[in-house]
Amino acid sequence: MSYTGAVKVGGPPDVHELADLMITKVAVGPMDNNAYLLRCRATGEQLLIDAAAEPRTLIGLIGDGGIASVVTTHRHEDHWSALAEVVAATGATTYAGREDVEGIPVATDVSVDDGGTITVGRVELTARHLVGHTPGSIALVYDDPHGHPHVFTGDCLFPGGPGLTTRPEEFASLMGGLEEKLFGRLPDEAWVYPGHGNDTTIGAERPHLAEWRARGW
Repeated sequence: MSYTGAVKVGGPPDVHELADLMITKVAVGPMDNNAYLLRCRATGEQLLIDAAAEPRTLIGLIGDGGIASVVTTHRHEDHWSALAEVVAATGATTYAGREDVEGIPVATDVSVDDGGTITVGRVELTARHLVGHTPGSIALVYDDPHGHPHVFTGDCLFPGGPGLTTRPEEFASLMGGLEEKLFGRLPDEAWVYPGHGNDTTIGAERPHLAEWRARGW
């Protein structure tokens, strides 16, 4: 069956098979978060994006091969509540955006800046710092040499709009970052994997940028 990205808490994961990378998406409770396990097909090395919740579920998903690293997209607790248990079980190196490190109670081994790279085996991810939802939120872009890009947006971009902000200046900052660093650089075919809910594409969301700006959220 083809990948849809439609997963539910307690349900099976969904696997997106790319030429060089396997992306496994699973939903975990209690806040219906998405976690993504990336595996380099050439080396078998694995990386987890957001150890959000349900450590037993995530450790079972990881399997006996373990993981080399865990990336936390931002400081909100629902995106790291299983991080301590996952790191204790796997010894993984931890990554997070530099400006959010102080808000994550599990030690961050590597602080990530805009344009920084994180590797999983032979696959390279590029971090894009997006300020607004939190000060140090990062999206991770995989520029697939065999196809279109894939971007893991945490809580910065969802189907239907940007992530939650509380002040107008935060919304303006997040929209500016999204327009410059994602919509301004990625093609319509780029696949978007958000921190909650279903996937989307840059092309599906691009026509609505002016609408989002006008409504202010």
